[in-house]
Amino acid sequence: MRSLIITQNITLDGSIEMLEDWFDPMFQDDELIAEVRRQDQTADALLLGRQTFEDFRSYWPGQTNDPTGVADYINSVAKYVVTGTLTDPRWDNSTILAGDALHAVETLKAAPGGDIVITGSITLCHSVIVAGLVDEYRLFVYPYVQGRGRRLFPDGTILSGFQPTGAPRTFPSGVTLVSWAAPPS
Repeated sequence: MRSLIITQNITLDGSIEMLEDWFDPMFQDDELIAEVRRQDQTADALLLGRQTFEDFRSYWPGQTNDPTGVADYINSVAKYVVTGTLTDPRWDNSTILAGDALHAVETLKAAPGGDIVITGSITLCHSVIVAGLVDEYRLFVYPYVQGRGRRLFPDGTILSGFQPTGAPRTFPSGVTLVSWAAPPS
């Protein structure tokens, strides 16, 4: 079975919703980019909610001079978008997952392949967290307090038993990567 990994950029106060200018994918330090690229090597699928998919589709295809390689990866990786409204993804290597989102995610996890990564897609993340489908959380914590914004875990969610999957790592920019295996469901 494939692993479903939530990878999020998150503020020090726990917001994953970008309401201020605390994250820019094109202005990261070299070590941070190298870590992102290392993680990309094990992932062959990107799972997105409709809004994040549309945001990505309007941004990444136009990044033709990206020295980091992130644009090439995102543009070429298999993308799966959970949506009840889109019928034509209009982006290479993209597949619409309509209908029962959780069943579609379970089916995707059961298919052969590498890791499946979810990023952004707050509503979708909340759904797969509550359903117990997440295998690992990788959080890039930015040294920024936004004071508002939606959080990774839905209000009222109580989970325990997370296990670290590696030591925290701080990058020159001050961003710190922390990762945990999800507790058994």
